[in-house]
Amino acid sequence: MLRLFLRRFTKALLWFAGGSVLLVLVFRFVPPPGTALMIERKIESWVDGEPIDLQRTWKPWDEISDDLKVAVIAGEDQKFPEHWGFDLRAIKAALAHNELGGSIRGASTLSQQVSKNLFLWSGRSYLRKGLEAWFTALIEVFWPKQRILEVYLNSVEWDDGVFGAEAAARHHFGVAAKSLSRQQASYLAAVLPNPRVWSASHPTAYVSRRAGWIRQQMSQLGGDSYLLTLNDSRRAPWAQ
Repeated sequence: MLRLFLRRFTKALLWFAGGSVLLVLVFRFVPPPGTALMIERKIESWVDGEPIDLQRTWKPWDEISDDLKVAVIAGEDQKFPEHWGFDLRAIKAALAHNELGGSIRGASTLSQQVSKNLFLWSGRSYLRKGLEAWFTALIEVFWPKQRILEVYLNSVEWDDGVFGAEAAARHHFGVAAKSLSRQQASYLAAVLPNPRVWSASHPTAYVSRRAGWIRQQMSQLGGDSYLLTLNDSRRAPWAQ
């Protein structure tokens, strides 16, 4: 019985590995029709008895404001062009902070957030974190950085049921994602740690200060020109 179980378990793992690789390869070229987080939000609305209108319109790279691309990197993951999905220094700092108690600090990269939002459910279980690491490694191997950021910007939630840059730009500012100003982009990036509580269009004093800091970081990164070498910034893992 044990041998049969191990054989079936191994086969199931191989099928899962092959299926997940195929799925990641498909999404390298095809816009994902939705995300696991969108499904989760819909199920939550059914359970709570509060209907939710999911808003999302996929926009390709060239139809999203460069200011928003740089703002998100500046606010969420400044090591994004350099790492292979995991910022080890940030992880160590977060672990040290969390051992002291109090608020929990995360250290998720943009790549990890794409993996979680696109393929997985919310939560902090070891199983989910393990699957997140697996999918993060896959997208870092098979997708260029530009594709990872493009999928992120089309998948992240910017208010209850508002997913992606196009829906967020129209919801908060009444403009297309390509027409976002530098200031509007900084406000959208500023609320990403807690987009269901903070509002880009009705910012608190804290969000306004954070948006100002993000604009400073955008300038220090080099502005739009920072994106020109996005796909060429990583060194081989063994050269880190």
